[in-house]
Amino acid sequence: MTGSMESCYKASITREQFLFYEMKTTAKLLAEGIDDEEAINRIVYENLFQYPTEREIKRMAKVCCRRLRGMNDMDLIAAIATKPQDVSRQICLYAMMKEHKLISDFMLTVIAEKYRTQNMAFSKIDVNSFFSRLQEQDDAVASWSDQTIQRLGFVIVKLLVDNEYLDSTKSKQLNPVLICSILENALRASEDAYMLPAFNCFS
Repeated sequence: MTGSMESCYKASITREQFLFYEMKTTAKLLAEGIDDEEAINRIVYENLFQYPTEREIKRMAKVCCRRLRGMNDMDLIAAIATKPQDVSRQICLYAMMKEHKLISDFMLTVIAEKYRTQNMAFSKIDVNSFFSRLQEQDDAVASWSDQTIQRLGFVIVKLLVDNEYLDSTKSKQLNPVLICSILENALRASEDAYMLPAFNCFS
């Protein structure tokens, strides 16, 4: 069991979520070569996220910078800024997997496994059993309320819809996804090649 102080799983994604529009907006600024602080200041000053409060804008701008920098790859940041939506969304998903072990574990133990075994059925049971397994392994996750687990499950399903793994939140069938070449090449060239199966890439 992992001690609650040491848990690598964070429930903060209930607030942060996928943030595609925000990530793309931030990536455009970083791709211009400006530093994080200047990017955050511009996002706040020009209210680029269209949020009601400055505090919220600043917090999410920091999340986006952290997530984008976490990929450690300027080409991928530029791709989020400039490539078509399906490509940039997929790279944003990778950035989220890099930051949140909860998301990478789900994508690798549930989604990748379904692709590997060609079992494309998907339901709430898959999400619930994922969290049950985590609760057995991790004290911090075990201490999360049912409401938190429910909200995290919702975030995960919405993430799958946003990235076209599912057609809607009610879908019972996974779609076969195709990894974009820029992400595949970046993963193969990095220590993150183990994440390829999450994008239905096994060769």
